[in-house]
Amino acid sequence: MRAIWKGAVSFGLVNVPVRLYSATENHDVQFRQVHREDGGRIKYKRTCSIDGEEVAYDDIAKGYETEDGDMVVLTDEDFKDLPSKSSKEINVEKFVPSEQIDPMLLDKSYYLEPDKTATKPYILLREALESEGRMAVVTVSIRTRMTMAVLRVRDGVIVMQTMLWPDEIRKADFASVDEAAEATDKEMAMAKLLIEQLAGDFEAEDYEDDYAIALQALVKAKVEGGEVQAPAAEAEESGEVVDLLAALAKSVEKAKASRGEAPSKPASKAPKAAAADEKPAKKAAAKKTATKKASKKAS
Repeated sequence: MRAIWKGAVSFGLVNVPVRLYSATENHDVQFRQVHREDGGRIKYKRTCSIDGEEVAYDDIAKGYETEDGDMVVLTDEDFKDLPSKSSKEINVEKFVPSEQIDPMLLDKSYYLEPDKTATKPYILLREALESEGRMAVVTVSIRTRMTMAVLRVRDGVIVMQTMLWPDEIRKADFASVDEAAEATDKEMAMAKLLIEQLAGDFEAEDYEDDYAIALQALVKAKVEGGEVQAPAAEAEESGEVVDLLAALAKSVEKAKASRGEAPSKPASKAPKAAAADEKPAKKAAAKKTATKKASKKAS
């Protein structure tokens, strides 16, 4: 990995020189817009919407469009007056309980590696965060703009995750959810049973991006000049389960079957919902970009 930023973590009188590395990467295949006939790349000219003339980079400025549709042109001099910082310091503001940080606020992740001369204070900070169950709320300047972030420990390494500002989180305002009827005792009991049947530990390695894998295989086959055969699509059938209790019961039985357990014995008098279930109406199969490997083996 290549360091993208160098600075220091500062908390109290302790200063820890560190290097910043991007902790994630995008594995999506990148595409270009090309001419269908010869594969030539499509180019776009920078033209003015008023006079239609092509505009050079040196003549391009940033513009802010008002609610009335007017355009405010901003110059480099205007931006010089805006608050900006180029500090190389990750300043710890406070240490807070980890559960107080809403995951919705977390944005990009970075690894922090200490300089060879700063290993001891780095380990001190790491151990203190883990033993106290806290995260460090910090401020840091990346690309001249100050932002909030948190420091936490993952696999023995201090990770910095930048944060969104509180007003960047949209409010979930759905009247249909507020007005929805409460679940019955039977539905709740069946839902809890389903959760118990599907309970387990999260293992990220159990999941993979089927779409990306198939796409990469397709591109590779094209490059090698091989024939590409699309996988057969799953059959789709119409129908919708409207009885929540029956749907939960069916899910429980399916979970038991996947675990090799014997299905529950049917009641002597099946309710109407069960009678209707003699000819099951399957939900339309939907392709998922991330599917569990274990599910594939079971199918």
